[in-house]
Amino acid sequence: MMKCIKIVFTAFGIMMLTVSALSAADFDWMVNLNLRSNADPYAYKSGLVSRFGVPESQLSVILKSVGAPADAYMILRLSELSGRPPEYVLKHYHAKKDRGWGVLAQDLGVKPGSNEFKTLKGGHDMRDMNDDRHDDKRDDKRDERDQVREKEHGKGKH
Repeated sequence: MMKCIKIVFTAFGIMMLTVSALSAADFDWMVNLNLRSNADPYAYKSGLVSRFGVPESQLSVILKSVGAPADAYMILRLSELSGRPPEYVLKHYHAKKDRGWGVLAQDLGVKPGSNEFKTLKGGHDMRDMNDDRHDDKRDDKRDERDQVREKEHGKGKH
């Protein structure tokens, strides 16, 4: 009996990923983001909170409201790109999700062909826990920002 239940839930999960991937069309990178989330949901949620600076309570509402974890990323990313609150983007997602992410992005003011749109289609910008090179780059940028702040702070004192 338990084995049957596991099979049903696994099949349902695969179906949800497939539906999300089909609706994503040009956004095929979302499949890998969903797999990453399924492999380590805690790290994925933590990454979204860190990347977008949203409270965990708000993220939980978004995750429960969308078809797949990568959809939550897209809600937050489109919110960022459009300058609209995530709730506004989520409302449009529910009204127009069958039209695809490209149409939704355009409806929210992200122009097709723009650098923002190309970046959005190109993939996510979530930190990969296993990519040490990415961490090194972030650390280098953080060090550069700290040096600039120290110089600016030092100028203000004299």
